[in-house]
Formats: sequence, C-alpha cells, structure tokens
Amino acid sequence: MGGQLVREGHTGTGPGAITPDGCAVELYARLSVGSEPEVIASVLRPGASVLELGCGAGRVTHPLVALGFDVTAVDESAQMLERVRGARTVRSPIEALELGEERFDAVVLGSFLVHTSDHRVREGLLGTCRRHVKDDGVVLVQREGAGYHSDVPREREDRAAGCTIRILSSDPVGDGVDEVRVEYVFEDARWTQTFRSRELSVERFEAHLEEAGLAVGRYLTPDGTWVLARPRQT
Repeated sequence: MGGQLVREGHTGTGPGAITPDGCAVELYARLSVGSEPEVIASVLRPGASVLELGCGAGRVTHPLVALGFDVTAVDESAQMLERVRGARTVRSPIEALELGEERFDAVVLGSFLVHTSDHRVREGLLGTCRRHVKDDGVVLVQREGAGYHSDVPREREDRAAGCTIRILSSDPVGDGVDEVRVEYVFEDARWTQTFRSRELSVERFEAHLEEAGLAVGRYLTPDGTWVLARPRQT
C-alpha cells in the first residue's frame, strides 16, 4: 500500500509510533484482551476462517489463533502488523480492502469502528464486511454501549496490563459527532488518544447494516455491544 491515510480529528501522544487514527503501537501491544475472543468463538465452528478488520497489534488476533481459527488480520498500519504473530496479515485501510473472490466464515469489525464520524467511511467499512463474508457466514460488529458518550469522565483498571484507562471527555463538535479523549497511564509511560465518534441508536445502527446488505441476527451480549449479522440474500 502507499502512504497512510490521515484520519481527521484523530490524534495521539506518547512514546513510540502513532497510527493515523491516533493509536500508539506500543500501547496496544501492552493492553490485555477482554472477552472479545470468547464472544467471537461462541458463534463459530472449530477452525473457521476469520477476517479481522482493524487488528492493531494482535490483542484479539492472538487468542483467536490460539483457539484454532484461521485468521487473516487487516490493518492500515505496518507498525501494528509487525506485532501480529500466527496470522496472515494484510496492510490496507479497511474500507479499501479487496481480496478478490476470497470469502470468510466470519468477518469481525471490532473496536467500535462502526461509530466512525464519517458516513462514507462507515459505508466503506460495512461494504468490506459484506463483500468478504460467505453467503452462509456471519459478520460480528462491536458497537458502543449505553452511556458511552454521556458517562464521562470515567475510568477502569486493566489489571493484567497494569494500566488505568480514563475516558476524560466526550465533547460535541457538530452533526451528531463527539470528540472523545482517552488517557492510558502505566507506571512507566502515559499515552493519550483523541478520536471522533458518532453515537448510533439501535435503530440507526440496524439501518446502516441494512443499507450495506446485512441483517441483524441477534445481539450476543447482555449490554448489546456485540452483534451478529448475516448477509441478506438477494
């Protein structure tokens, strides 16, 4: 691929390389994984092919590989992909990804990427999901939970990583978009990330999926943050 895209409204500070969306490579290599691999694995057959979009440094990729899935990990950052082990890697912006006729049992769009502030980017993200999923496959999307934008400031501990994560602010910048500022504090380092996010109601979220040729099958978690969608048959 050529030069990296610049993501408007996305910045980051702290040690090491920072990606176009404000993510620090070393930070994401340190953060521990949550329940994402178990949620994903719960709806897949053993050994299923998985296309992980926006894999970062492999925080979710590595557990999926360890569980026996055949993972293709996509990210636009070469520095992030250098940290990924055990999976095939593809460097590309998600919305521009083209893998020919290749289709997957599951396509994963995590990290709340569906909440991008740019409507065209969202269309591109979901279009990539639809193009690359098998007709009988599933698309797994992670969306923001209730209070994500309003319950600020707040913090939580990533005890496994030794990190305090603080959502410092979520401020409107117009057109239904908020600028969110996050701080990550370790004993030996501190990073910040600022990004833009568009709050989506359940109705609006499901409408975006419909427009992309996807239909919600079910919500996988009690908080509604993980969603299983299937390709609509024409």
